[in-house]
Amino acid sequence: MNWRLRSTFTCYLVVLPSLALLFTFVYLPVFWAFSKSLYEFEVGSPARFVGLDNYAEYLLRDPTCWPSLLNMLLLTLFAVAMRLTFPLLVARLIYALPTERSRHFYRILFLVPIVVPGVAVQLIWMGLVYGDRGLLNEVLRLAGLGGLATGWLSDPNTALAAVAMVGFPFIGGFEVLVYYAGFANIPTSVNEAALLEGCVGVRKFFLIDLPLVLSQIKLIVILTIIGGVQAFQNVFILTRGGPGFATNVPGMWMYLNAFSFQRMGYACAIGVLLFLLILALTLLNLKYFKSAEQLQGKAP
Repeated sequence: MNWRLRSTFTCYLVVLPSLALLFTFVYLPVFWAFSKSLYEFEVGSPARFVGLDNYAEYLLRDPTCWPSLLNMLLLTLFAVAMRLTFPLLVARLIYALPTERSRHFYRILFLVPIVVPGVAVQLIWMGLVYGDRGLLNEVLRLAGLGGLATGWLSDPNTALAAVAMVGFPFIGGFEVLVYYAGFANIPTSVNEAALLEGCVGVRKFFLIDLPLVLSQIKLIVILTIIGGVQAFQNVFILTRGGPGFATNVPGMWMYLNAFSFQRMGYACAIGVLLFLLILALTLLNLKYFKSAEQLQGKAP
């Protein structure tokens, strides 16, 4: 066995444990979900093959399907719009600060909230903001608008909007850092040329800065879409899909079918459909949303 072959064999041995764990805890559950979506079964009981009936039931006979898909679409579009505006503007303002010390301080300041668990954030909004005596209702009463005070999460007319507004003002530390990295990678020569041409301020932001951070924007769009389609944690904590089905989303319905109604095959079918939807949206994003490198002709 020559040296090159031994080196290659050693490299494969090094990555083998990681590949084994990846296959066991990622790929195997995915294959299991695809196969079990063709069966009707409960945990611990025999499975009955039903073919594509689980898919047909969800898409054609389940009354929650299309309303929950609409809720998911609205929440995802809102999340995309927010993550493409406020964090981007904050990152540009931080980048415009005169000293590296001040830029570093504000990056840390916006990064600190990331350490707060998402569940805690949801519970704070549910109790301290949206509660009957929560911040929002108390502000309305102090402003003489007590008639507008309501149970924001228990009213079908406001529940979906209340779920969407959790996290206001939508300046996440992760998005700010990603956008800031994009601005920081803009070559100094580009900024100097823009200054010489008199392209500054808002004009420079739209004509130069924004096109050069399209790679970061593309990343945030993909991650937000994936998170929006998979979302169920916030709905589970805040409303459990209620009142009624006003805030129900496919991820929530999948969870309920799996762990409350014990319809594991049906839940797997919903999960597979969400996987295919995420895959299709991601491919469309990659194909039609060009990055900065692709616009400059440096990537295929």
